[in-house]
Amino acid sequence: MPTVVSVSLGSSKRDKATDVSLLGVPFRIERIGTDGDKARFRRLMEELDGHVDAIGIGGADLWLRVGEKRFAFREIAELTSGVRRSILVDGSGLKHTLERRAIEALGEVTLDWSTERVLLVSGVDRFGMAEALAKACPNVVYGDILFGVGLPIPIRSFAAFKSLAGALLPVVTRLPFQWFYPTGAKQEARTPRFPKVFAEATVICGDWHYVRRYAPDQMPGKTVVTQTLRRADLVWLATTGVKRVVATTPVVEGETFATNVMEGVVLTLLGMRPDEAKEDDYLVILGELGWRPSVITPGEPAPEPVHSK
Repeated sequence: MPTVVSVSLGSSKRDKATDVSLLGVPFRIERIGTDGDKARFRRLMEELDGHVDAIGIGGADLWLRVGEKRFAFREIAELTSGVRRSILVDGSGLKHTLERRAIEALGEVTLDWSTERVLLVSGVDRFGMAEALAKACPNVVYGDILFGVGLPIPIRSFAAFKSLAGALLPVVTRLPFQWFYPTGAKQEARTPRFPKVFAEATVICGDWHYVRRYAPDQMPGKTVVTQTLRRADLVWLATTGVKRVVATTPVVEGETFATNVMEGVVLTLLGMRPDEAKEDDYLVILGELGWRPSVITPGEPAPEPVHSK
């Protein structure tokens, strides 16, 4: 049975393991959190190497992309350098394809992007989503400076976001990863910031840990487009008054895995490594899998898959 394991710098409270059949292939997929322990993260990576088909980098990014340029986080590259035999993924391939298509699909049947006001909590780790939103929606705030740096500077232009990201990423990716992204127990903590920016938005998009960490206690009537949702997350979202949640990764047993896990599945099916797979390869297998974003109403268990016209 093909096995995909995500080793995460995040909290072990979010661990999950299950069996699922995809295109007739039975998979074992699992997530193991290391609670921010980098030594354990490295050790697990090396112990699993060659014993599972794919290893996902959870709670961290290896690659950040701006346009056609990619920048590797030096610290994460070093921590994962011992993986030589298993496929190593961080989810960036799916972010650039699956999440881009999710925005397009939602615009066809669920949301009228031309009338929405969108907050993308961080664009640098989801350039495909940022680019798709820029094409579909005239009113997008890119929250990279707000939530990545902590300064009250909303970016309201995709051109400005792209220019800033291109200038800063060569520097940012040389710095400690935890300066920019919550790891370990910090993923469980909430420190709401810039409530006015959330209040202005009708749709909140992006990384779940950023959304949960910085969102206000009340978000009545809003739509949240994200991934890596556990049942406890949906319970909390119900208390905020959120109207609906859109999961960009497939729902498995009422919850969703992160993009790195599902990218491990995709590349295992393709028999390719990330540097071998082209965008068309992803699009073909995604079409065969029929993955679509799922609309979840907080408090109701059954998600509704979104089908394009």
